[in-house]
Amino acid sequence: MTRPTYVYDLTALATHAAAVRAALPQRVELLYAVKANPDPGMLRTLAPTVDGFEAASRGELRHLAAVLPDRRVAAFAGPGKTDEDLAAAVAADVARIHVESPAELHRLAALARVGGRTVDVLLRVNLPVATPGAVLVMGGQASPFGMDPPEVVRLAADPPVGVRVRGVHAHLASGLDAATAAAVAREVTDWAVRQVRAEEVNVGGGMAVDYRHPEDRFDWPRYGRLLGEVTDAHPTVRLRIEPGRAVAVYCGSYLTEVIDVKRSQGRWFVIVAGGTHHLRTPAAKGHSQPYVVVPRGGDGPRTDGGPVTVVGQLCTPKDVLAQTSDGPTIAVGDVLVFGMAGAYAWNISHRDFLMHDPPDFAVGEPLALARIWGH
Repeated sequence: MTRPTYVYDLTALATHAAAVRAALPQRVELLYAVKANPDPGMLRTLAPTVDGFEAASRGELRHLAAVLPDRRVAAFAGPGKTDEDLAAAVAADVARIHVESPAELHRLAALARVGGRTVDVLLRVNLPVATPGAVLVMGGQASPFGMDPPEVVRLAADPPVGVRVRGVHAHLASGLDAATAAAVAREVTDWAVRQVRAEEVNVGGGMAVDYRHPEDRFDWPRYGRLLGEVTDAHPTVRLRIEPGRAVAVYCGSYLTEVIDVKRSQGRWFVIVAGGTHHLRTPAAKGHSQPYVVVPRGGDGPRTDGGPVTVVGQLCTPKDVLAQTSDGPTIAVGDVLVFGMAGAYAWNISHRDFLMHDPPDFAVGEPLALARIWGH
């Protein structure tokens, strides 16, 4: 049996990233959030198109330095930064450090002064901005992320020696459509200019990705037009966005072979090699991962209509990749190609549970590879 394999379509990724960049106004910088997928091939593919990379740990800083040694990291973010994390960001000459709390700002300033440096920062603000339709809310309410607006105003007006406050960062929610995401960007930018005289505003990512309807994609052209209105209203402000999932998710697939097919109390169970220890996304988000079947013409057990649950090899009922009310015919030996596995997939999976072998990795067009996979 062939080991489960992630397939990254780097040609599709380059095309998609170029379309995103083309849809945005020139004065809007496009950063890629490395946490979405740090695969080296993906990073090298994105490097010519994006304006920079956002890292959220020392590990990601080291990874970017190894993969793209000549590329300066654009932003360093994340809550709970230790002194070691901050020192690593200063040593790496990160362009902007996103600060999450007053204590973090003062620790960073002290480290910068020791080295005789002045570090450029954005203060993460937790603004009470409406985000209708969001699937994940990270701001506008009590939150471990960022600081309340009065605290940001105070620190921007009187920062400690060793840091230079350039503006604000605000990632308030995920799963936003183009109009809502742009409205949030406008409100954050208006506030930042009015309250802290910001030169720069980073409005994060959070663009909607619909796993139930993969064809319904975020409307980048509309978002770009609406962001153009924001930049026109604030011609002196540098505006940044930092999507991850919405850039990478469509360009990765997870291929796995059907081990067994059986029926239990009126429902078909399709057991595949691998599972959520390779592809945690459906368990983490509580959805069915979209997939297509590549038949192999085997003569073993097969489904014949009715509800289907696709599960992996783990000793837990939570190891579910997909559920359908009336799934396609699936036989032992068939290959399932799970789409939308280019972001928050392998890199967030509990890969050591049961100590199964890791997946393989390949580059190419997933359906074409699936047809010859294992032969």
